[in-house]
Amino acid sequence: MKNGLMLFLGLLAAMVIPWSAIVLGSAGELGHQAPYYDETDGVTYPLRQPGTATRGELVYRGLNCATCHTQQVRREEYGADVARGWGERQSVARDYVYRANPELGAFRIGPDLANLGGRKPTAPDTEDLYRLLYEGSGGMPSYAFLFDDRKIVGQRSDEALQLTGRHEAKPGYEIVPTAAARSLAAYLLSLNSTYAYPEAKPVVIKAGEGSK
Repeated sequence: MKNGLMLFLGLLAAMVIPWSAIVLGSAGELGHQAPYYDETDGVTYPLRQPGTATRGELVYRGLNCATCHTQQVRREEYGADVARGWGERQSVARDYVYRANPELGAFRIGPDLANLGGRKPTAPDTEDLYRLLYEGSGGMPSYAFLFDDRKIVGQRSDEALQLTGRHEAKPGYEIVPTAAARSLAAYLLSLNSTYAYPEAKPVVIKAGEGSK
């Protein structure tokens, strides 16, 4: 009986101690990570999201966009994310300092969005996003419910979508984004992870160091 109890406690310790070191240790280290101050620029990175983008993140989460999109760019040797133009560098923990609930995602039915607002040279603008959200594309469904189809009274709205074909508004009507659509577009355009943090730079191993 005594030996059985000791064996159980030994197995339990063998599982709990490594788990605590890896999971709790990493959570403690990354959970207290601070923004990075660039003395040359005089700016602290990452930049805080504006209020509209913060509200847009709630819309993003409510639509469950993380089911099909990720927000994490892999290191170049682990995938073709950088080659695809999804980011200029790998994602690091500091990218998410101001995110209470980072939308990392797990599957990529659609492209990664971690750096959507900073992509070069093809970063979308607000009109591009509105059109994509309204029309859908390929495997991406339409989110037309984020827009109002309303009768034109007086002057046409500056935000009215310029659509053609089957998506075009009926004569005398216009399709305009709701507050939810505007917030979501602001959030997506705020996703800009181009700043190169020190920890994001690849480690260069000098000749001979690998054998030490």
